[in-house]
Amino acid sequence: MMDNSNLVFPNVPPPPAVSILLPVYNAETTLHDCLDTIFSQSFNDYEVIAINDGSEDDSQLLLNAWANRDKRLRIVNTCHRGLVSALNTGLSLARAPLIARMDADDLMNPSRLERQIRTMGENPHLDLLASQARIIPIESVTAGLQEYMRWQNNCLTHEEIHSEIYWESPLVHPTVMFRRQRVLGLGGYRQGDFPEDYDLWLRMVQAGCLMAKLPEVLLDWRDGPTRLTRSDGRYGRQAFARLRLSYLARDTRLPKDRPIWCWGAGRRARQQVVQLARLGVKISGWIDIDPMKTGRLLHGAPVYPPTVLETSIRPFLLCMVTNHGARDLIAGHLHRLGYQAGQDYFMTG
Repeated sequence: MMDNSNLVFPNVPPPPAVSILLPVYNAETTLHDCLDTIFSQSFNDYEVIAINDGSEDDSQLLLNAWANRDKRLRIVNTCHRGLVSALNTGLSLARAPLIARMDADDLMNPSRLERQIRTMGENPHLDLLASQARIIPIESVTAGLQEYMRWQNNCLTHEEIHSEIYWESPLVHPTVMFRRQRVLGLGGYRQGDFPEDYDLWLRMVQAGCLMAKLPEVLLDWRDGPTRLTRSDGRYGRQAFARLRLSYLARDTRLPKDRPIWCWGAGRRARQQVVQLARLGVKISGWIDIDPMKTGRLLHGAPVYPPTVLETSIRPFLLCMVTNHGARDLIAGHLHRLGYQAGQDYFMTG
C-alpha cells in the first residue's frame, strides 16, 4: 500500500490565517471603500469570502473588478436568501481557522487584522475577540446610540461581557474575530425572529466561551436608515426582549436556593416578569424607589424600597430599570453593598 503521508499537492494553496466573512447585498455605494480598507491591511495572510446575496445593483461588477486585482477575494453568488444564510454559506466555505466578520458598509482600521490575530495567537483559549467601534457619519449619532456605544466600548473583559450580556448586545458584529470550529460546534448562525448576532453571543456565553474586546477603535461602523438594526423587526426592542428572556431563564447562574427579586416595578419590568414566570423563573420580591408602590403586591410579590438591601436580606437581583443613568446609580449602590455583577445580579435591558 502506498504511503500518502508525504505527498505534496502544489496546486492547492495552504489555508490562510484568517477568512474575512463579507455578506454583500445592494452595497454599491459603500462597497468600494469597504474593500479598499480590507485590502490595505498591515497583515496580508487572509482570504475574503464575499457572499453576493442576490444584489440587484452594481455590487457584482464592483466585486468582479476587485477580484481581478486581488486573488484573495473569493466571490460566492447566491439568490437573495438573507443575512443568516449568507453568513452560514461563508462559514461553510472558509478555509482559515479564524473568521473575521465585516459588513459591506463599514471600514476597517489598517491594523485591525494584525492586532486581533496577534492577540488570538497569544491567547489560544480565547474563542472570540472584538474591538471598540466608532459610528459614522458622526452627524447621524443620536443620544441613545451614543450612550449605547459608550457602554459597549467599555464592556471589554470576559467577565464584563458575560455579566452584561442581558443588558444589550455587548459586541458590534463586524468587529469580531472568532474561532471557526467553536462557532460551527454551536450550530453557526441561527435563523429566526431575532437578531442573529445577539443569539450567537448568548449561546457562546451559555457555552462558557472565552470572549474579550480590544480597547482600541478598529472599525468605523456606518449608521443609516437602511441598516438592518433600524429597518428589520428582528432587531427591534421586542425581538431583543424575547431572545434575552429565553436565555436568561436557562442561565445556570440564576440561583436555585436564593430568592430572585426584580429591581424596577414599571410596566415594562412587570411584562418581562410575566414572561419569565412562563419560562419557570419566579420573582418573589420587587424593589422600587416610588414610595407609592412600597408595600403593594405585584403578581403576588411585595414591593420594597432599596433600603431593604441594607438589612440581612440578600436576594439575587434582576435590574430592569432601562435608563442608563438610573442603571449606573443602581450598579454603584449594589457595589457599595458588596454585590457582584453576574454573581449577585444581572442588569437586564
